Amino acid sequence: MRYDVVIIGSGVAGLYAAIALPKNLKVLIINKSNPWECNTYYAQGGVTTAYNDQDIPSHVQDTLDAGAGMCNATAVQFMSESSQGVIRDLIERGFEFDKDDEGHLLYTKEAAHSRSRILHAGGDATGRHLHFFLLNQNSHPMLSDATVVDLLIENNQCCGVEVFSEGKRKTILSDNVIIASGGVGSLYEFHTNASTISGDLHGICIEKGIELESMEMMQFHPTVFVANDWARKQLLSEALRGEGAHVVDENGYRFLFEYDPRGELAPRDIVSRAIFDYRQRSGKQVYLSCEDFESEYFKERFPNIYKSLNDLGFHLPKERVPISPAFHYAVGGIKTNLDGSVPGISGLYAAGEAASTGVHGANRLASNSLLEGLVFSKKAAESILEHPLHSCSGDFCIGDEPLEIEGDKEKKDRLRRIMWENVSIKRTPDGLNAAYEAINEMLEGEVGRLLKLRLLTAQSIVASAQKRTESIGVHYIVEG
Repeated sequence: MRYDVVIIGSGVAGLYAAIALPKNLKVLIINKSNPWECNTYYAQGGVTTAYNDQDIPSHVQDTLDAGAGMCNATAVQFMSESSQGVIRDLIERGFEFDKDDEGHLLYTKEAAHSRSRILHAGGDATGRHLHFFLLNQNSHPMLSDATVVDLLIENNQCCGVEVFSEGKRKTILSDNVIIASGGVGSLYEFHTNASTISGDLHGICIEKGIELESMEMMQFHPTVFVANDWARKQLLSEALRGEGAHVVDENGYRFLFEYDPRGELAPRDIVSRAIFDYRQRSGKQVYLSCEDFESEYFKERFPNIYKSLNDLGFHLPKERVPISPAFHYAVGGIKTNLDGSVPGISGLYAAGEAASTGVHGANRLASNSLLEGLVFSKKAAESILEHPLHSCSGDFCIGDEPLEIEGDKEKKDRLRRIMWENVSIKRTPDGLNAAYEAINEMLEGEVGRLLKLRLLTAQSIVASAQKRTESIGVHYIVEG
């Protein structure tokens, strides 16, 4: 099998790249499970856009401020300048964002934004609506239930992928490969990610000597219901706090103002650390209170949160929900240029959460993720069209490393606990050292290839955290 472009992942970045590629190209989209088991599907908040041309400098500044001085300013400027264009493109293709009674687009505000500039669809189901829309717009074939287990690289050119599909391993040759496989959620015990998101492609990149960037920058969402039995925990959107929900303790005290004058509207890393610290310091349970919302408005604005929590026995908006921070978003990833290309490997691109464009710096500004995925995946597709490549030789051997062996499941669970306890919201040198030693011990033992890739990615996160000895953004390290 030979293609012009192989896209790994069927979330917003993968699908938007696909619809930017003409039908006459031979394009294949690969996803690990089914098309909708991706982080885009579960995204609640919305898509950020500069409200107008005059808002671009403010959007850029908000992004730079959230990124704590570590953003690539050129990438941020490009993203903001491109935002209105991708929104117009979606609308012209037929996508419908939520509007008011007079037909005007509804903009909302989230933490660390200086104004309302976030568009949503279906209330709190923006990702689901956008994902369904892009799936229907896509004209290219898709291979589901297929796991990419290696990249095929020859003379510093990516020539395709090796996949495990239908019970066997096979090579798929391609002149270009776009990695849009998402982040690393399954490395953590508590996370909000789709079950397929486990950092496999990051591990492959490590094997190939491809640079990862800012891997210590892992973002934790402050308001998550974690007391369920699912691997993916129930996210309670940032938009709730943006529109009036409060974080309180069991006595109704809004303690966040002890940590930051912005309270609930402080950046996510500050709110997450405040909740974490307050629970440790006071021993009190922390809740999200939506009691100031009118019931009918809440049901209409946040229908999926309303239904999900109602199914779990909570009567929103009148009943408080116990919350905890949980892993949410990988800020760092596979280092890319502004056109989405991976330095040093021709024909290889990365976009979306898998990539590190430099936009987010040390902390992602709320709802910039869908925008980043749209802007840079489109740029990657355009770059592929502008720079056609010659096919590789196609002489690649199938790997013989077992994908899974007995005992891997227990080690995966151990890894998730190690990452949550030692490499999450509050880090210490001793905890990071212990995590690194434990991960290295597992890597030196017998493990299947899929677990090995997870371990390599986790090791990279820990090593990056060890190198950064001062706290910045989502990386918070203390002695003890």
